[in-house]
Amino acid sequence: MQRKSAISRVRPRGFVAACLFGLALLPVDPAAAIDFEFPTLFKRNADGLDPVEQAPCGPGGLAITPSGDYIISCHQFFNPTYSVVRLNRDGIWEAFPNISMNTPAPGNQLALDSVLGIVCDEDGVVWMLDNGRRSQTAPKLVGWDTTKGKTGGTHKIINFVAPAVLKTSFLRNLVLDPEEPFIYISDPALGQDAAVIVVDLNTGLTRRILQGHYSVQPDENIALELDGKPVEAKTQDGRTVQPLAGVSPLAIDREGKWLYFGPMYGRYLYRIQTEFLRDPTLDNTQIGSKVQAFSGKPICDSIAIDPRGNVYFGDIGGNAIGYVTPDDKYLQYHYLIQDGRLIWPGGLTFGNDGKLHFFSNQLHRTPIYNGGKDVSAPPFEIFRIKPLPKKGLWPTR
Repeated sequence: MQRKSAISRVRPRGFVAACLFGLALLPVDPAAAIDFEFPTLFKRNADGLDPVEQAPCGPGGLAITPSGDYIISCHQFFNPTYSVVRLNRDGIWEAFPNISMNTPAPGNQLALDSVLGIVCDEDGVVWMLDNGRRSQTAPKLVGWDTTKGKTGGTHKIINFVAPAVLKTSFLRNLVLDPEEPFIYISDPALGQDAAVIVVDLNTGLTRRILQGHYSVQPDENIALELDGKPVEAKTQDGRTVQPLAGVSPLAIDREGKWLYFGPMYGRYLYRIQTEFLRDPTLDNTQIGSKVQAFSGKPICDSIAIDPRGNVYFGDIGGNAIGYVTPDDKYLQYHYLIQDGRLIWPGGLTFGNDGKLHFFSNQLHRTPIYNGGKDVSAPPFEIFRIKPLPKKGLWPTR
């Protein structure tokens, strides 16, 4: 099958979003904003890019089990048959964890409706974040133990209710705290409603934090063009708009000390110490005061951080994987690799092989963003690439 190349550029007009519920204004705190300059851009040749698999659906998220298996969530904008699929040992993609859980039906409380965020912990428990937007069902978090087969692996189910979620919620990404029994979730919502959700796995309690804070809201002054045209959507009343995405990409360091986050369509990446997120005595204003501007960022909905503190971005507008590094105090933005096959790159995940794995999902070619027509070209590539070496800026082959 011939691949289609994306011609993309970023222009300073208003950022777009993956959530389609309308336009949002960004209440920026000028005193808190930092002007990060990117004086140089480095890029690596495409021969370092290793295509390893082809997904059967447009992926929304990627997890890798301790045994090395790929599990992907199928993005709801592609109207997939299954919400989650796994590549089995025979090289065949199958419903995960089983067909029953991928078959919504009345009374089926475990049914997965529209999973995007997905991660796997070191014990083999796959955590699936179901936003429920396809069928307008209640959002939930499902943990499935892959070591217990296809039927008996239910580990934990947490249902989300108000005020942790809103009618506009569109739960997108999640990360696991490696040291504490907590999960952190991004909710881009309507942009102005965007927030981070904190989940206590021991008690099942959930809290919505940072709603209204500039660090989670989109920048309306930047827009995205892909395939030579603006990425736009239509509202329910038929108007063409540039939908804005609030907080989406999330990453946590290996010690669980810092959570990194930012709006999908925003110029800056932020961070906050996780101890403040877990403290129920702090109110929203107090938590907001703990947020630090960290670095610049491209339009992206996926980031990852390695043990050295290098932060990697799925650079949608640049058809690239970019990064910032402590080697230059995070002040310059670099391309790890830039390639025309990286069409809306996402799902950045480190595998057991030490390499960075990610996919190309062509999200802007779905009917939602393309006037009701699906012009995506499946299958969808899953790639891997060597991350930065232990010393220096330049990746090695």
